[in-house]
Amino acid sequence: MKRSLSPRGVTAALLALACGHASAGSIDAPTPPAFLSPGSVAQRGIQCESVGDDVLASQTGKFAGSDMISGFVLSVLTQWHLPNGATAIAQGALTVAHDFTNQLTAQIETEARVTDTRRGTNLHNSGADPAAVATGGQNVAVNGVSQITQVAGNNNVGTNSAIVAYSNSTPQPGIPAAGVPAASNQTAAFAANTNGSIQAGITFANNSINVTVQTPAGIATQNIVPGNAQQASAVAQLLQIAGNSQQVANQLSLALQTQQMGGATIRQTGVLQALRNLH
Repeated sequence: MKRSLSPRGVTAALLALACGHASAGSIDAPTPPAFLSPGSVAQRGIQCESVGDDVLASQTGKFAGSDMISGFVLSVLTQWHLPNGATAIAQGALTVAHDFTNQLTAQIETEARVTDTRRGTNLHNSGADPAAVATGGQNVAVNGVSQITQVAGNNNVGTNSAIVAYSNSTPQPGIPAAGVPAASNQTAAFAANTNGSIQAGITFANNSINVTVQTPAGIATQNIVPGNAQQASAVAQLLQIAGNSQQVANQLSLALQTQQMGGATIRQTGVLQALRNLH
């Protein structure tokens, strides 16, 4: 339930908080300053002060309303490079935009590729270490965004990155540049080497996105799961490297298109927000 506190109520809450800390530490509560005096607040009434954009830019708690977003491109890329030259790549993109009739349209692109220089017959110099163990991260459940990196080895490079950007330009379909051609309107892609020791896959299903790359030296995953009655929405990036000289990266990029707003609309929105804050 959302409740509004009067100036007197805010003052009482601050005084109660101060007294609570004082009694817990056996310290006498100091006399509140004049601006916290209920009588002083009542006499002056509510005062407003203009705050510039330079101040607001550093404040937290801002958000973009759904009416501000007119389209987006969500791109995911997971790639693994082994020291013997083998590589595994899984990537995809979801593009949502308004068409000429102002209706939302969605487009999906997916691709998976495995390049094994030894044609899957020899895992020599793969960097895998049978004695190394990197596990447990897949069992971590976090509401929101989680990035987990578990490394058991030497000379490894592992990166989890997630970027959110705003733009006034129309979203353009596309997937991260990794030298892999995309397959349009395919909700899943999978690739593996001859003996199945290196695998890469991506799926768009049940409003979720799942990316997995598995090699003899570990596993890399990205999962985007919507919220439901049992859990909140979650974005999870996981790297588990049990080997040496591995180069692994999880990359997620969300590019949001914001609608252009004229000066009159901006002023009207500002007045409306100010009126709401008075209640």
